[in-house]
Amino acid sequence: MPVLANPRMREAVGDDAVLGSAGIGFRRLRISDLPLMQRWFKAPHVARWWYDEGTSRREVEDEYIPYIEGREPVHPYLILYREQPIGYIQVYPISHDDEYARLVDVEGSSGIDLFIGETEYLYRGLGASILRRFLAEEVFSDPAVEVCVIGPEPKNTAAIRSYEKAGFRYFKTIQVPAEREPEYLMRMTRDEFETDDSVT
Repeated sequence: MPVLANPRMREAVGDDAVLGSAGIGFRRLRISDLPLMQRWFKAPHVARWWYDEGTSRREVEDEYIPYIEGREPVHPYLILYREQPIGYIQVYPISHDDEYARLVDVEGSSGIDLFIGETEYLYRGLGASILRRFLAEEVFSDPAVEVCVIGPEPKNTAAIRSYEKAGFRYFKTIQVPAEREPEYLMRMTRDEFETDDSVT
């Protein structure tokens, strides 16, 4: 097992811990978190799907400081487990990019992207609970948002299963011109979220 960055994290997880959803939380990304983001982007399991992200200090700062400072309409958060950072999640209005909005073609929608950065938390069943908690606390807390959209690559079957468990359903595949792989678009409406309590 790789060494955890924080000893408190090792104590919180344990070697064979069964992880529950009660420990999940979020906080806004800070400039002081960017070295951690840089480390995560270099991890093979993150780089496999977030390969367009730069991994140098300057590249990470150029991408994420505008989000942190509110100069871009992307709202960045760390995913916490028992108060320790384990990954990253962001939400943004689909309408902020005209070309992407045309391809998605869903009114009143926000998009989300996420990854778990700490390998000790992979494949522990947290993905669906993270999504449900984030939808409740950050996405659908905005009354203007009627639909949430997420777009994994079609080959990312583990993510797709997790998103399905959270309640997302496939509706179409698109090819964004600037991206090397297509997006397997999945969505959930506010009504679907509010009436489906199968994941807590």
